Amino acid sequence: MEVNVEAPGGLRRQMRVRVPADRVTRAVEDRLKRYASRAKLPGFRPGKAPRKVIEQQFGDSARFDAVSDLIQQTYPEAISQAGVNPAGQPKIDVTAEKLGDVLEYVADFEVYPEIALQALDTLTIEKPVVEVSEADVDRLIENLRKARRTFSDAERAAASGDRVTIDFLGRLEGEAFPGGEGKDVTFEIGASQFLPDLENGVVGHSAGDSFTVDVAFPEDYRAENLKGKTAQFEVTLKKVEAASLPQIDAEFLKAHNADEAAGEAGLREKCKAALEKERDKGIQARLKEQALNQLLDANPHEVPQALVTQEIARLRQEAAARMGLREQDQERMQGMFPDEMFTENAKRRVSLGLLINEVISSKQIKPDAERVEQALGNIAADYEEPEQVRAYYRSRPDMMQGLAAMVVEDQVVELLVAAAKVTEKSLTLEELLNTQRAAAQA
Repeated sequence: MEVNVEAPGGLRRQMRVRVPADRVTRAVEDRLKRYASRAKLPGFRPGKAPRKVIEQQFGDSARFDAVSDLIQQTYPEAISQAGVNPAGQPKIDVTAEKLGDVLEYVADFEVYPEIALQALDTLTIEKPVVEVSEADVDRLIENLRKARRTFSDAERAAASGDRVTIDFLGRLEGEAFPGGEGKDVTFEIGASQFLPDLENGVVGHSAGDSFTVDVAFPEDYRAENLKGKTAQFEVTLKKVEAASLPQIDAEFLKAHNADEAAGEAGLREKCKAALEKERDKGIQARLKEQALNQLLDANPHEVPQALVTQEIARLRQEAAARMGLREQDQERMQGMFPDEMFTENAKRRVSLGLLINEVISSKQIKPDAERVEQALGNIAADYEEPEQVRAYYRSRPDMMQGLAAMVVEDQVVELLVAAAKVTEKSLTLEELLNTQRAAAQA
C-alpha cells in the first residue's frame, strides 16, 4: 500500500492512499460471495445462482461495499504508516476506483500541533491571603435570616428592602409599548428584579399613591425598540410590606442543622467553617485561573479547527441545558446559539486542553487514587444518601474517568504553582468571592 502525505498549510494534511489492485479484487470477490450465499433470484434456489448472474445483479453494489470496507480498513493502517496524528474525523474523496485496478483516495484532515513547552518556572502567581473575620460570619448569618424572612403590611412609605405590589403602564413618547404593562406585580425593592429607576421610583410612596417614574433602558437592553431610551411609567402602588427577620432560636438552629445546645455560638462556628471552605475553594480557583492563563500566554500554538468545532457543539449543549431547553434539531439549535457565541471560548478551551495534556505527558502525571476517592466523597457528601452516590459513580466508568480527569487537572495546576514565582496579596473574603463571581459570569 502506497501512502504519501502533503502539508498544504498549517495543521492541514492531505494523505493520498493507493490500495493494490489484487487487494481490491479480493475485497470485491468476498462481497460477491456474501451476496451469492443469500441472494434470492427467480428460477434459482438460494445460493445456487450462477456467478455471471450474481455479477450482473450485484456487481456494482459489491464493488461499492468493498470500497467502503477497504477505506475503513486501510485508513488506520495508512495513518500508522505515515506516522501522523489526526485531530478529528477526515474528509475522504475517492480519486480512482475501477474494477481490476488500484483504489486511490485522499484523506483530508488536521493534525495535533507539536508543542514545545516553555520553562514552567517563568510563571508568576499572586496568591490571595484571606482571613475569615467575625464580620464575614455576621454577614452570612444575616443572609440566612433574610432567606427565612416574612413580610407583613406596613402603614408607611416604601423603603429599600420592602416588598411592594404595583400596577404599571409604560409609555414611550406618549405611546404604550408591548411588554410595558403589568398588573399586581410584586417585587422587593433593591433586589434588582426590575430596572433600577422603576424600583427606586417607588421609594417614598405609600399604598394607594399613583405617580409617574422616568425609566432609562440600558444600551444593551434585549428589546431593540427600547435600547437607550427613556420611558415614562404610570405606577399605582397597591401594597407595601415590611420584612421581619427571624430570631436565632431553637427552630432557626434546627433548620440549619446547627447544634441547638451550642446555641448561636455553635451556629457561628459552623458558619465560619463553611466560609473557610468557600475561601479555600476561592483561593484555589484564583491560583488555577492565573496558572492556566499564563501557561496559555507563554505557549501560543495552532489549534485544530476540527476540535474547535466539536467544542462549540459541547458549549452549545451546555448553554441549552442551563436554560432548561431540551435537545432540539441541530439547525434550530444553531439558530438560537450561533457558532460565533462560543468560538473564542472554544478555541481557548481546546488550546488549554492540548497544553494540559502536554504537561501531563512531559511530567508523567498520573491520577492520584486517594485524591479521586476524596473528590468522590466531596460530591457524595452533598446528598442525603452518600453511599448510593458513591456506588452510582463507581458503576459508571465514564463518570469515574471524568472525576479522574478533574483530579489530574488539579495536579497540573499544583505543579505549575509549585514551579512559579509566588507572591502573596491580602484580600478580604468579599473581595475574593466577588472576583470569583465576576469571573463566573464573564
